[in-house]
Amino acid sequence: MVPSRDSLGGLRGAAQVSQVMTSDHDIYRAAKLLIDQHGEDAPIRAAMRADELLEAGDLDGQAIWKRILWAVDELLSKDRPEGTEVH
Repeated sequence: MVPSRDSLGGLRGAAQVSQVMTSDHDIYRAAKLLIDQHGEDAPIRAAMRADELLEAGDLDGQAIWKRILWAVDELLSKDRPEGTEVH
């Protein structure tokens, strides 16, 4: 079952999200989509979604959105670790 998108550009159904989105590949894909939809506001959107899930008591969903936030921050970062390339 594929989760549906909510108004924040996020994914609905936290239980569905935790089952579907566990790999780093999926986390980075979600981060890229969030950046495409919200640009420089993507970190704020990811943090808001993580907070919503925490308030709802969904710790698995919150953990996933914290990973997405980390990936968004990394993708938007101007600084690259030494020895890495952008493909």
